[in-house]
Amino acid sequence: MEVLLFAIVLLVSLFLIPLGLPGTWIMVGSAIGYDAIVGGDPIGWVTIVGTAVLAVIAEIFEFSLSARYTKKYGGSRRAGWGAIIGGIVGAIVGVPVPIIGSVIGAFVGSFIGALVAEYTRRESTAGTATRVATGALIGRVVAAAMKTGIGVVIAAWLVAAAAM
Repeated sequence: MEVLLFAIVLLVSLFLIPLGLPGTWIMVGSAIGYDAIVGGDPIGWVTIVGTAVLAVIAEIFEFSLSARYTKKYGGSRRAGWGAIIGGIVGAIVGVPVPIIGSVIGAFVGSFIGALVAEYTRRESTAGTATRVATGALIGRVVAAAMKTGIGVVIAAWLVAAAAM
């Protein structure tokens, strides 16, 4: 019964990831809580540390892929930072909109942050800035997909460890 409830918590946490919420960290925290509630060490610290490392990797991907795609589409370092900062600010601003506000805010924020940062460069044109901002948006989408994929791996690993 405990494993089923744990799996439900992990599934809900998995659905939080694309919404820009800390689903991977909720998974790691719920694993620690599961160990404490069930007693003993059913999941094990190696699994908990391993999933925490995966959560850190997912966070790094989430913040860096937008900047990486910005550069791939011809953007400057400034535009990369604009995409990162814009994505964070957009996610925060979008929070009041129920369910998908933070996702849309992060996507729009990455686009606008890269657009403004690239457009303020002297040698940049509107077309170049738009192309770079589109790269930042694509990077943000890829980052959300990768983080969700890593969340699936974390959830599967934790359920397998709890069921043993």
